[in-house]
Amino acid sequence: MPTPFPTSTASGCSSGRCGSSAGQMAGLTDDVARRVQDHPCYSEEAHHHYARMHVAVAPACNIQCNYCNRKYDCSNESRPGVVSEVLTPVQAVKKTLAVAAAIPQMSVLGIAGPGDALANPERTFAVFRELQKRAPDLKLCLSTNGLMLPEYVEQIVAAKVDHVTITINCIDPEVGTRIYPWIFWNHRRIHGREAAEILIAQQQKGLEMLVARRVLVKVNSVMIPGINDQHLKEVSRVVRAKGAFLHNVMPLISDAAHGTYFGLSGQRGPTPEELQTLQDDCAGDMAMMRHCRQCRADAVGMLGEDRGAEFSIAKVEAMEIDEEAAMAKRLALREAINAELEVKRATRHSAGSQVVTLHRPVKPVGRAVLMAVASQGGGLINQHFGHAREFLVYEASASGVQFKGTRRAAQYCGGEADCGEAEDVLQRTIAALAGCEVVLCSRIGFEPWGSLEAAGIQPNGEHALEPIEEAIEKVWAEMLKSGRLGDTQMSQRRA
Repeated sequence: MPTPFPTSTASGCSSGRCGSSAGQMAGLTDDVARRVQDHPCYSEEAHHHYARMHVAVAPACNIQCNYCNRKYDCSNESRPGVVSEVLTPVQAVKKTLAVAAAIPQMSVLGIAGPGDALANPERTFAVFRELQKRAPDLKLCLSTNGLMLPEYVEQIVAAKVDHVTITINCIDPEVGTRIYPWIFWNHRRIHGREAAEILIAQQQKGLEMLVARRVLVKVNSVMIPGINDQHLKEVSRVVRAKGAFLHNVMPLISDAAHGTYFGLSGQRGPTPEELQTLQDDCAGDMAMMRHCRQCRADAVGMLGEDRGAEFSIAKVEAMEIDEEAAMAKRLALREAINAELEVKRATRHSAGSQVVTLHRPVKPVGRAVLMAVASQGGGLINQHFGHAREFLVYEASASGVQFKGTRRAAQYCGGEADCGEAEDVLQRTIAALAGCEVVLCSRIGFEPWGSLEAAGIQPNGEHALEPIEEAIEKVWAEMLKSGRLGDTQMSQRRA
């Protein structure tokens, strides 16, 4: 069995449950942390500062999932398998260079569909080969269901793709029969348990082969209540043992309007609380990804935003691109961002390493609090409540601040909805924030303020443009001081 990427003990935490949102990184070796430090899909910290791009060059798929329905020429849905344009490799390269010139924060180019990257190997590797030559600073990634992975590991390594995501929803064929109706294998369609057994074996073999070649592997799993929700704890344990360095447990997107089997059959998705509980249960020694946005297969920009409409092929064809100047700009910006992040990491490490030789204050007693944040990126509270399409959720406690995930929401201030529709959107947003006690945003209107308070959620616009974690720590300390969180007495004891 391949040796897993080892965890670092320098931080004193390898559980993925560290207080800071940097806790996802704390259990990783310095080498792995360095390799993902500017990868927004792999690093929670990086996603505030770096952008990514997916190119839709892989339309064919070799398995059928009950949660998937690929849609082409669709600009109104934000979920995997959906694209506005399927590109040729030549178009994909030109679009990548155009985006990288216009968005210097872009650090990653990925191929994630709308089918499967390795069910379309010629198209996939043609893009990678050309970008190796013309934009070598970009990290190259691919996502795959794993069925054909063992066959293409050597090509993945040769293409300098050192980040691969495998979607593994089960390691038990009986569970797999409820998720995958069929696979296409050796020129024939296979159904039932045999199909699940083949898929699982190929996924595990491919994972082991990638790890043996020092390729970083993230595992995606879709949480399907009543089918694989409890089973995913075993999946997390196994993939960690085989060397995956990050596990991303995502909620099933189940809406009949999407036309998926699960959506049409009434299979529900998990609640935010159910998802968070499972992610916590899976954590253990495995780093958990909690900032996933379940992006489209043609996503462009920072996580949580989609600038794809700015870069249609028609618009890209009219652009003139200075590739050399654009790459220099990207590298300079990347150096500045990483220097800033390094200062923050050093400050956190210094604060956590201080030793008190005579007396050590006992941390205040106070329960944990979930807080939601409206942010447009940059690690700041910089978005109006009514403009948010998602909220970042953090848990604040005496141990610090920990990122817990995202909550999708409808945009309350859309400008076109009538009063009744706006009220319905607001109530759905409030329902999405269930369990949160505070919402931090740059601004908020009178009506949503009152509705949030009535629902037991305290709006807070006092920390606009402040760093998220610092503001959350302040709010939690204020709640503690006011007596809302339990015993506020501070005491000292002999070291």
